[in-house]
Amino acid sequence: MSVSIRLRREGTKNRPYYKVVVADSRSPRDGKFIEIIGTYDPKVEGENSRIKIDRAEHWISRGAQPSDTVRSLLKKNRARAAAGPDEAGEPAPTKQAKRAATKAASAAETLAPAEAAPVEEAPAPAAEPQIPAEAEAPAAQPAAEENPEAKPAE
Repeated sequence: MSVSIRLRREGTKNRPYYKVVVADSRSPRDGKFIEIIGTYDPKVEGENSRIKIDRAEHWISRGAQPSDTVRSLLKKNRARAAAGPDEAGEPAPTKQAKRAATKAASAAETLAPAEAAPVEEAPAPAAEPQIPAEAEAPAAQPAAEENPEAKPAE
C-alpha cells in the first residue's frame, strides 16, 4: 500500500479550507484517509497552517510521500517550530489569542480617554450649621423626664 500525505479539501465554494491527511494514494482526494495531521487555510495570511510535525515525520519514516504543497507547509512549520517558543517558554500565541489581545487593547484604548478625562464634580452641598440637640427639641412639649408630675395625655 502506497501512502501519501496530502491535502483534503473542505469548506464552501470560493472558500477552501484543507485538512492535511495521511491517506492511501489510490483513494480519492476527499475520500477515505488514515489520519488527520494538520490544517491549512490558504485565504489567511501569515500563520495559515498547523501540522503535527512529529506525526508527519513518523509517517515519512514509514515511507509516506508528502505532496509538493504539504512538503512546503512542513518546511514552514518546522522553521516556525525552531523559532517557536518565546522567551517565557510558552508556544507562540495562536491566531485567536492574537485577535483577543487586539480586541482587549482596542477596548482599553476606547475606555482610557473616558477614564483619563477630568470628571467635573458637582458642587458639594453647603454644610448645614450644626444646631445643638437642645435647640432642636420642640419647646411646646416638655420632656417626661424633666417634669415627673406631668400626667400623660390620653
